[in-house]
Order: sequence, then C-alpha cells, then structure tokens
Amino acid sequence: MKALKFAVAALASLALLAGCGNKDDASSSTGGADASKPAEAVSIEAIQAEGTGFTVGSPMSVKTVYVFFDPQCPHCSALWYAAKPIKAVKFIWMPVRFINDASLHQGATIIAAKDPIATMDEHEALLTDRKGGITAASGVDAQEAAVKKNTALMTRFGFQSIPTIITKNAQGSVVSHEGALPTADLAAFVGVPVPSAQ
Repeated sequence: MKALKFAVAALASLALLAGCGNKDDASSSTGGADASKPAEAVSIEAIQAEGTGFTVGSPMSVKTVYVFFDPQCPHCSALWYAAKPIKAVKFIWMPVRFINDASLHQGATIIAAKDPIATMDEHEALLTDRKGGITAASGVDAQEAAVKKNTALMTRFGFQSIPTIITKNAQGSVVSHEGALPTADLAAFVGVPVPSAQ
C-alpha cells in the first residue's frame, strides 16, 4: 500500500506534463505514418472494429473510454493510476508502439495475458521501481500485430502524443485528449462524478 501511494504521488507530478510526443518525427515513432496525409476523423466505430485492448472498470457501463497508451510512457503510467479510482466507466486500454520496440513487445504481452489488469499493475510497479517493466513473452505474434494495428489507427487519426483518451460527451460527440490527467480532471473529461476519497 505504501508503494502504491508513493507511485501515485511520484506519477501525479508527471501528470502535469502533457504526455510523450514527438511532433518533429511522428512518422518514425508511430509506425511510418505519412505526415503529409490529412488526419482522418476520429471514429469510435473504427476503434471498436480495428482496435485491440483490455477492459478495466465497469464492463456494463454505458460510458466507454478508449485509451491509446505506450507501456514505456511515464505519462501513460500516471494516467493508469489516475483512472483506477474511477469505477463507473469502462476503460479500454489499447497498447501502441510509440516510444521503442520494448513498447511493442510489452504491449503484446499485456494483452496476451490471462489477467491483463494484473499484468499491467505488475508492469507499472516495475516501471516505478525503474526496472523497465515486465519481461516480454514469446509466442505473442498475433498480439504484436494487434499493437501495430492500434498504432496505425492512432496515427491515422492524427494523434501525436500519448496517452490519448477518446470518448463521447453528453451530447454524443466524439471528444479526445492527448496527455495524462489527474483523477478529478479525468472524471470531468469523461463526464462522471469525481470519485470520493477512500
């Protein structure tokens, strides 16, 4: 419990920084996107049809929030901890290869796990301890292809930093945010009450 509080406090300071991004070289960091092409409108339907992730929170919630994240990104880690208290939302965490090849292999390992939430918790704890995260599993070629597809999808929408949060607002319009948010701001962005402190 003490380690979790330390991790949350340490990562909360990172949340003040927007996110990991590389606007100068987006094509190399996001899997070869053509920066000269106009971005495609963000589509929840395309994310549902083409993306792969794992669900955290309330699986029966009418409020679904998609998060493109890179396993090596400290801002994504901050968002992971900030989202934990928000139980009334179904978060779908979708790994991408944005930072380096470890991102690809670790993302594939997380979505291939029998318990992706526990694997993500283990990964984030190792990152917090500066141990680089989980060891990549072998035999996860299908999941690596899914991570590459997530990366291409994120890039197609023109996003240039991570984490990227996508949902629909109360009016039914698609809204997105690039960068980590503290719990209260995340709850406000996704349109749910701020969770009470426990």
